[in-house]
Amino acid sequence: MTTVAFAASDEVDFLVIGAGASGGIMAKELATAGFRVVVLEQGPYLRESDYSHDELKYTILPGLTNDPEAQPITYRKSEQEPAKLYKAIEYGRQVGGGSVHFTANYWRFHESDFHEKSLCGDIAGASLGDWPIRYQDLEPFYTKAEYELGISGLGGANPFEAPRSKPYPLPPMPVKSSGVLFETATKKMGLHPFPAPLAILSQPYKGRAACVHCGFCESFGCEMGAKSSTLVSVIPLAEETGRCEIRPNSYVRKIEVNAHGKATGAVYFDQSRREILQRAKVVVLCANGVESAKLLLLSTSKEFPNGLANSSGLVGKHLMWDLGLLAEGLFEYPANEYKSVQVTRVIHDFYESDPKRGFYGGGGIDARFDFYPAGFALSGLPPDAPRWGLEFKKTFGHYFTRTISLLSHTTSLPIESNTVTLDPDVKDVWGLPAVRITYARHPDDVATLKWITQRQHEILETMGAKKIWGDPVDAFSTSRHLMGTCRMGSNPAKSVVNSYGRAHDVPNLFIVDGSNFVTSGRQQPTATIQALAYRAADNMSRMAKAGEL
Repeated sequence: MTTVAFAASDEVDFLVIGAGASGGIMAKELATAGFRVVVLEQGPYLRESDYSHDELKYTILPGLTNDPEAQPITYRKSEQEPAKLYKAIEYGRQVGGGSVHFTANYWRFHESDFHEKSLCGDIAGASLGDWPIRYQDLEPFYTKAEYELGISGLGGANPFEAPRSKPYPLPPMPVKSSGVLFETATKKMGLHPFPAPLAILSQPYKGRAACVHCGFCESFGCEMGAKSSTLVSVIPLAEETGRCEIRPNSYVRKIEVNAHGKATGAVYFDQSRREILQRAKVVVLCANGVESAKLLLLSTSKEFPNGLANSSGLVGKHLMWDLGLLAEGLFEYPANEYKSVQVTRVIHDFYESDPKRGFYGGGGIDARFDFYPAGFALSGLPPDAPRWGLEFKKTFGHYFTRTISLLSHTTSLPIESNTVTLDPDVKDVWGLPAVRITYARHPDDVATLKWITQRQHEILETMGAKKIWGDPVDAFSTSRHLMGTCRMGSNPAKSVVNSYGRAHDVPNLFIVDGSNFVTSGRQQPTATIQALAYRAADNMSRMAKAGEL
């Protein structure tokens, strides 16, 4: 592999902050277009040989995610409450970001997701809006992402899917026990199950090995390179150009601007905590829906006293959450769901918002098993299960192989008071203000969760579950889908970036990640984040070559 190292004093063409789902694509697209690129990633650069099946390390401890000991997070439900230490948000913290350890669900958004305000009208207490783009604008880039990264699925199998220009490049993953039972039951109920599209290779693809069905997908890095993370798919292509340097262990603290209000680079701490300024003609922020907003708020200056690109006052606002609940069922015979990928079948019959329900919102449901042994022993068993001794061991042994879960993926409404701000009292180990999360669910989001939980229980009953239990509707968990804090729009007074991720206030600053989302869809944002990244990179390349940046 060709490697390159730029000096901090070199003014590179593009400085990309974050090497995750969108940053990895930016690196590849811009470097292969002929530009000099430096990518700053706060986490390490890990390879397949660095991964293991250590459940404690990756599901209990922050093996591949942000460590609250180093980067504390505070949380509160409203501005009136004191914020308390709590790991409210979680994100991938290594080259490849969350694409390294995500479950790998890879849905496209539906056509309706881009103009829900026009369809549903205003929602009291929320800031529902139309995106400044439509599905048709993203479709070519959804397709490009699927083919460049390697996505397994069956085009046309989901009757609610928007039109596609090409089938998936790879066939779907083999169906599991949960998928067979789920498909049989939902068809009996008049619903429309389809093979889950996954960012995991069902067959060898572009020199990478196919999945070996080890069962360690969610929370784990793939030792085979079969999970289609940016780490193994596009970042190597960026580096092979000889024009892209991936710089790990680089914690950015500020984006610098000049007196004319243009970005000039970024100041970061290296592994030895030395401060370094990397100069660049254009800065592309791809840190995620929380860290991007945090960095903009940290980047104050004479020109931007309230945070960079924040003349609208909307940086950090409209945070949308990872909503959905597990329902679990015990079956008569072993399903052995701990094997292979998490998900093989999904339904979108309840995806669209339906006014007959009496609230806004909808969702998808997939069949899966979301546990490994230790986690199942700690939190997967039903509430009435014994918790200690011989009876606990017997119960665990019986339930572990016979349990199937259904997970809902539901709406999170954008609300202006749900925010990312800087905590005035808590600092991280670099001495910077900690992230403070303020988030409370909209009543319609709660109603959606209640309604779809009933559907999950009905499906489990039809599947033949002998016992059903699951998350209570008021269960609150860490969010991994971080959306909405730098929303896109055509009006600079009501948005932070335009439809290509270009900051309204700073002509050579782009913000391209989940923070751009105007609405949450029904979760599973990765495909849309990556399609937006391909579209934005295409636009940046055109503008740069035309001398417009």
